Amino acid sequence: MKNSTTILITGIGGPTPRSIAKTIRRTKSNFRLIGIDSNPKALGFYMHDLVDKHFLSPRATEESYCHFINDLIDREHIDFAFVQPEQEVIFWGNYYKVNGTYPCNVLIPPVELASVLLDKSKMAKMLEDTEFIPKTIKISQSDPQLYDVDKQIKYPCWIRSTKGSGGLGSLKVETVENLKSWLTINKEIMDFTVSEFLPGRHLATQMLYVNGEYVKGASLQCVEYVMANIAPSKVTGNTSFGRFINDDNILTFCDSCINYLCEKLNVKANGVLSFDLKEDINGNLKVTEVNIRHMAYTGVMAQAGFDLITDTINILSSTIMPKPQPFFKFIKPFVFLRDVDTEPVLLDSEDIFYNCVVSEA
Repeated sequence: MKNSTTILITGIGGPTPRSIAKTIRRTKSNFRLIGIDSNPKALGFYMHDLVDKHFLSPRATEESYCHFINDLIDREHIDFAFVQPEQEVIFWGNYYKVNGTYPCNVLIPPVELASVLLDKSKMAKMLEDTEFIPKTIKISQSDPQLYDVDKQIKYPCWIRSTKGSGGLGSLKVETVENLKSWLTINKEIMDFTVSEFLPGRHLATQMLYVNGEYVKGASLQCVEYVMANIAPSKVTGNTSFGRFINDDNILTFCDSCINYLCEKLNVKANGVLSFDLKEDINGNLKVTEVNIRHMAYTGVMAQAGFDLITDTINILSSTIMPKPQPFFKFIKPFVFLRDVDTEPVLLDSEDIFYNCVVSEA
């Protein structure tokens, strides 16, 4: 007789799936964890006690992925899954569309919404002429639309890849010559979005939806970035120093954006949706990206009291519905520090930075 819960975590080589696994280990020590990744060098495969078993998987775009997943779930008696890489979220969503069920219990957005959010140019098109996004156009290597960039967006502007998170293909572009050079340097990226440059704060939210109901959300500010000096844009996909903040307006804005998209697509929001936002020159919020999964800060947010990992487990195991907290409040002015090869550090406030005393030798 089965006496423990078994959880599948996909993409276990990535920082977010590893953070999910570590949080489950801290809070649900009796759970059995299965990790998969399509990369044989996935770091999570080689971390002691991170998962109980790990398997090399096909890519979600490969035909063999479907059989692999169904066989693994049956063989390892998996109860539910945290599906993290975006292409796997899309596969699982399409699987549901065809079969009326998922390979196993999972909490992810409907594929119609996930597909739009995955492609920044599609999201920009759907949000065109709304308050939610900066002025944006799509360009490509074959059609750079130099005239439209100059007339519609104007310089300086911000360029980034249409797909992928963080700083992929990102740069503040000052002139048309800069734009041409950046396209030449990044020949492997076919499509970009170009938008008005936003000089304000970089903010982020993580929000939980269940069958169309907004259940829980919290915000943070990304202040400094891991290895920012080596990125031309000075922005990378990882925050090295951030502040957790209590701001109802940010969460209301993001929820309104999701409701707008869901109404246009005729779907219900579901799962964890993670926003990246920036403020324009007047302090107005603008959406730059919406991830269709937990974000990299999910583990340290859990340490600060905002634990969407445990909430997801409770929902999927049908044990308890999280208490609605659409405007979650952190009890302290928490800040966090992160780096490449170490665990995040949660601090009660940034006052500690100004009270440091250098000890004498």
